[in-house]
Amino acid sequence: MQLRCAGRILDLDTAVVMGVLNVTPDSFSDGGLFLDPDAALERAERMAEEGAAILDIGGESTRPGARGVESEEELRRVLPIVERVAARLPVLISVDTSNPELMRRAGAAGAHMINDVRALRLPGALEAVAAGNLAVCLMHMRGEPADMQRDPQYRHVVAEVRSYLDDRARTCAAAGIERERLCLDPGFGFGKSTVHNLELLAHLEEFADLGLPLSVGLSRKSLVAALTGRALTERLAGSLALATIAVLHGARIVRAHDVAASVDAVRVANALRNIRNLKSG
Repeated sequence: MQLRCAGRILDLDTAVVMGVLNVTPDSFSDGGLFLDPDAALERAERMAEEGAAILDIGGESTRPGARGVESEEELRRVLPIVERVAARLPVLISVDTSNPELMRRAGAAGAHMINDVRALRLPGALEAVAAGNLAVCLMHMRGEPADMQRDPQYRHVVAEVRSYLDDRARTCAAAGIERERLCLDPGFGFGKSTVHNLELLAHLEEFADLGLPLSVGLSRKSLVAALTGRALTERLAGSLALATIAVLHGARIVRAHDVAASVDAVRVANALRNIRNLKSG
């Protein structure tokens, strides 16, 4: 399985880690830590050294309850960092945004991928990605960050999320975005309860027949707190457990804050999955 990213090919026969770099003042885990460009570049270099295949750079917090950021402010935060990272590191660069203007300008700055929690639903987003050659990750989110965790309801969460992602992928293909540029994310923690998140995790393999790589973001999230009772700074072990389970159930991209530890967990899960596949084949 491969993902075509602005002229480069990301091999996803084995799962890889996407390192999180938030250049925001208010992200739930690392808000404010990397606003300074030098600090952001140092963090990017560290994650690349630790084995991240992709760096995901975001300038707008999408944590539960977060408010939006003005377009120009998001551009100001993100584009200089993308340019500096692209000039320094060979790693693939993803831009975590729903902003069509940033999508249009990200490629020229050196990005290879767009990671959109709104799955290109904002006016102009679909056209912005279709006009370029960046890969795009389409994520499921019910509601908006400001209200998404206010009693989310589903009749059949796996079927509903799968149907939504299938529909968005078909919409992208109809707009001229090749399937080789698409990956999907069920959106853990984005308009889901603990039970919803666990149901999705247990049934990730049901997304496989959509034929597209699956990305997951479970690192340090409230799901870990719900399961372990751990504070934000103590969620590494739970995050690694969830990442390992996700890869064993078919995830190909694991979005993570703790890159070195996550790379180790993903390598273990890849090895076990490969053995299982050999025996079943």
